[in-house]
Amino acid sequence: MRRTKIHTTKKLEKLVKKLITTDKKTDCGILGKWNATVFYVDKKKCWLITNGLTKYNVILTDIKASELSKIEQIFKDALFGQLIYDGIITDFENLNSIIGGLDFLPTDNDRKTTGFQNHRLQDLDWWKYDFGSLENMPIKDLTNRMNTSPIHIGKGRKMSDYTDSIGEMKKILAE
Repeated sequence: MRRTKIHTTKKLEKLVKKLITTDKKTDCGILGKWNATVFYVDKKKCWLITNGLTKYNVILTDIKASELSKIEQIFKDALFGQLIYDGIITDFENLNSIIGGLDFLPTDNDRKTTGFQNHRLQDLDWWKYDFGSLENMPIKDLTNRMNTSPIHIGKGRKMSDYTDSIGEMKKILAE
């Protein structure tokens, strides 16, 4: 069975100690690894999970300790819903086979992805003032804004190296 690696930040790792494994021999599949961090809106824990290859973002809102046993299904549902919202059409069974199970690992010190997540969280901080509370925030819309922001993928500085997360995710899922 295919497994997907999700590396957590130290802050998130403290909150989900019982989920963390150290077995790194899993096959990541076509999407590669993901990185997860925690942030707070109205004193509620939210997770920003970012794909390492495409910089595609998924936000899980109001995650409680009692829901950690169901976190795999919560993540898959949120990812599927975000893909549909972003216009990336795939069926749930296909996505489920691509993701497989989830392995939560300690931080991998991926500074590029961590910096990218911090930048996106600053954007989110800016946007959340328009909505007030977490209940009023259109999370899929805000995540879509994050995923349509220009990103740089590649080594050069050509204009063709700039794209957005949605375009990159479409390319990978179309393969």
